[in-house]
Amino acid sequence: MININEIEKAAEKIRKAKYGIAFTGAGISVESGIPPFRGENGLWNKYDPIFLEIEYFRKKPLQSWKKIKEIFYDNLIKAEPNKAHIVLAKMCKRELIESVITQNIDNLHQKAGSKYVYELHGTYKQLVCTECSSEYDISFADLNFLPPTCYICKGILKPDMVFFNEPIPLFAKNRSFAEAKKCDLFLIIGTDAEVFPANSIPIAAKETGATIIEINIKESHFTNTITDIFLKGKATEVMTKLGELLYLD
Repeated sequence: MININEIEKAAEKIRKAKYGIAFTGAGISVESGIPPFRGENGLWNKYDPIFLEIEYFRKKPLQSWKKIKEIFYDNLIKAEPNKAHIVLAKMCKRELIESVITQNIDNLHQKAGSKYVYELHGTYKQLVCTECSSEYDISFADLNFLPPTCYICKGILKPDMVFFNEPIPLFAKNRSFAEAKKCDLFLIIGTDAEVFPANSIPIAAKETGATIIEINIKESHFTNTITDIFLKGKATEVMTKLGELLYLD
């Protein structure tokens, strides 16, 4: 049950903020049919994550690509933004939220209409050559023939998402921390950000005085440490209510 007093308080904070940003994780996309990595129904309970280790990919690209296609591409290409993505995009359009930092690779924020999206863990939408670093849109590749190869040098193409033991893209990392330090309102949606350095971005916002609003189905390690307003519930339900209070429809 959504606490109406808390959600009204959150809407007022968002309305009055000079520079608000959002920080999203798997919880915002679950209702679009995309399973999270961790937790009760997480992918790592069903699959050995070795296929996403960069060393394994380099040694066994075909085996890695077979799992990547099955788990990600067969689902992500069909996925559509849900109400939470759409309301957030409307907040961006109204400049209530200036940018979105996401740990998701699903491209659903862009599909919903959010303009400034910083993808900490990359995107499934792009492929990059492991030999010459040429970049391709996913529409270039025929995933019926694996592994996909580079048109220029015939090298193996890799999804442009962060594998285990790979660094976070420097641009996304730097922009995310810069936005966090600049904002006076930080909206967390559907994540407890267990992975470094993503888990330190909300802390950076708090340290510069931002109000932290958290939307999660259960308490995270942020809730009792940095969160100012905790809105318990599914992302779609809470964001729909916030959208109504902010007159976004």
